[in-house]
Amino acid sequence: MEDERLYRIVDVLDEIAEETGKSIPQIALNWLLGRSTVSSVLIGARNEAQLRDNLGAAGWQLDEEQTRRLDEASRVTPPYPYYPYWNGQFAERNPVPV
Repeated sequence: MEDERLYRIVDVLDEIAEETGKSIPQIALNWLLGRSTVSSVLIGARNEAQLRDNLGAAGWQLDEEQTRRLDEASRVTPPYPYYPYWNGQFAERNPVPV
């Protein structure tokens, strides 16, 4: 199951890389930089060329549709005890304030 999720994410990264002309690492890093829950991104470049490529993730943004596709491909069901709250199972106990 985790392998399927990984392949799904890589497929979307590859599609967006073709659309934008950016590399897959640039797409992945840019997506992470745009997530509100990510406070910092560490890159592990092994050489100057890889460092330069990774730095190309800054200075531009994925569009909303590309971000949505990556979000959907990487979505996971939270483990218990969190999933009932995410899927609305307890919505009747926590009504929306008026």
